[in-house]
Amino acid sequence: MSELITAELVDLDLSATTKDAAARSLAERMVAAHRVTDLDGFLADVAAREAQMPTGLDGGIGIPHCRSEHVSAPTLAFGRSARGIDFGAADGPADLIFLIAAPAGADDDHLTILSGLARRLMDPEFTAALRAGDDPAAVAALIRGEEPAPEAEATTPIAAAEEAAPAEDDAPFRIVAVTSCPTGIAHTYMAAESLTAAGLAEGVEVTVETQGSAGFSKLDPAVIARADAVIWAHDVEVREKARFRGKPLVDVGVKAGINRPAELIAEARRKAERGEVAAVPQGGDGPADGADGTDGGSGADSAHFGVRLRTYLMSGVSYMVPFVAAGGLLIALSFAIGGYEIADAKSVADHFVWGQADSWAALLNQIGSAAFGFLVPVLAGYIAYGMADRPALVPGFVGGAIALTVDAGFLGGLVAGLLAGAVVMAIQRVPVHATLRGIMPVLVIPLIASAVVGFLMFIVVGKPIAALQSALTDWLNGLSGSNAVILGVVLGLMMCFDMGGPLNKVAYAFAVGGLADPTDGSLKVMAAVMAAGMVPPLAMALATTVRKKLFTKTERENGRAAWVLGASFITEGAIPFAAADPLRVIPSVMAGGAVTGALSMAFGCTLRAPHGGIFVVPLIGEPFLYLLAIAAGTLVATALVVLLKGARRTVPVPADEAEATATDARVGVTA
Repeated sequence: MSELITAELVDLDLSATTKDAAARSLAERMVAAHRVTDLDGFLADVAAREAQMPTGLDGGIGIPHCRSEHVSAPTLAFGRSARGIDFGAADGPADLIFLIAAPAGADDDHLTILSGLARRLMDPEFTAALRAGDDPAAVAALIRGEEPAPEAEATTPIAAAEEAAPAEDDAPFRIVAVTSCPTGIAHTYMAAESLTAAGLAEGVEVTVETQGSAGFSKLDPAVIARADAVIWAHDVEVREKARFRGKPLVDVGVKAGINRPAELIAEARRKAERGEVAAVPQGGDGPADGADGTDGGSGADSAHFGVRLRTYLMSGVSYMVPFVAAGGLLIALSFAIGGYEIADAKSVADHFVWGQADSWAALLNQIGSAAFGFLVPVLAGYIAYGMADRPALVPGFVGGAIALTVDAGFLGGLVAGLLAGAVVMAIQRVPVHATLRGIMPVLVIPLIASAVVGFLMFIVVGKPIAALQSALTDWLNGLSGSNAVILGVVLGLMMCFDMGGPLNKVAYAFAVGGLADPTDGSLKVMAAVMAAGMVPPLAMALATTVRKKLFTKTERENGRAAWVLGASFITEGAIPFAAADPLRVIPSVMAGGAVTGALSMAFGCTLRAPHGGIFVVPLIGEPFLYLLAIAAGTLVATALVVLLKGARRTVPVPADEAEATATDARVGVTA
């Protein structure tokens, strides 16, 4: 292990100017040291790994690496370039280049050393010593860990975090993280070290599970249960995802974990504070995913019932939205080409004329209608999936289809999904013989659960829910005057409170559910919801235009993008502003959204498309009044946010402070 790198494998004057030339130069040293048996074959493996993802890291580091059958022993070569070599890092060329070569079947001890190097690269004292070294033997010893970096502590940030773990009653913000990369040699461990070090700096307790080649030691379930949020920094599938269900989740690539750890921690805190719980999709990694018919278990299992229920519902809504967007926009486009009467056209399977616009409009309408036909089954199926994993998909879809059959509609889908999940969870708790476990999730559970859910939906709850759905439809159709305005206010407030979070999604799902069987009332609701959802980004875009001095340079750049996001009905375009200054931005945009929602309902505006922003205005009933409602809400929100920010900050932000302020904004600091 001590021979991982020797003086002969160190080049302090690397003359190569490209990453391929640098890899070849260092690989030639490995060949000379009898560590690599086939130079061209090894370089082909290095290039293949580089093609998966650039290996340049911020801070002037290039770390090409691979597993290869042409490597006889784990080896590390180091080169230092005076000119710098481009390895794809965001901050420019690398002057410290490490070529890591691992045999195809490298043992865990050697891989542990390689991961240790990756962690040490996050230590600025270590990299400074590498840049200052002038003796190849001393540099090799430093890399092997035989000589400590000047003034560097022996403990890594991860070890320091373990030593400095606060007492239980201090209740710090806790994050659990998983890091992984395609080869599991370098980036996996560098991301872990970077996140842990950033957590120490922020006063956040970060516990990392590295799913790399040096082994996979699972996080303690108790640690996951106590965690306030989860970060996945990965480029390969996270193993046993079910453990993290019910937690706020930040899901990014592994390089983001290395380069932007503080931002990821800030985003995790923001999601936790907003209660933005992700529906974690399940992988296929064995019993934790329910492959044996049992519940894989997760932090969500011990969470508050309300949090879990919201997670289940959001799981269904998140999977339903693509069907809504694709089907709804196809239907809207068909109306734009052929008019609303195109919905009554004959089947294009029986009658289609290539040269007629009406035939193409009918085709688009019928494709969109087919996609819309999946809304309720998909909603039900993935609510059940969020509760009990893959075995619940079949009874969930069956229950959703029955909800359509008995005219229980959107509400029926919600209930069917919850019933399916609950039935499957109950069956999973029944002990079975080991010989039956293999067929439980693919045969026994879907069979029994589908029969039970079908019985309940057809015989017990289907008709009452259908009656409730009918009453809701009649109420929406009868909305007028003050009742319609009040509903518009409520929907506008919900759309703007968390800008893409649970309340926003509930209001949107309520509107979309009405489009499955459109009526005048449901079309008014859809119009109000989309109009209000456009207000936050448009208001922030306008505010950064009319009062630039109240915003940082980064915020002004975000404001330019927010014009397009707002016009496209992407409410999340306002999130950076809300995260930076929630007490002033959120109330302001909520007021604007309420005004827009109320005016849209009062004007009787209708909308048949579930998305599209201003690009579907030709399909809106009363389009000019609709745009007026959006403009009014945008002006109200803009005026309020400018007033509140102006009262806080009476002097401009100096240019040299803009970047510092932008950094504060990214971690949620409010002036």
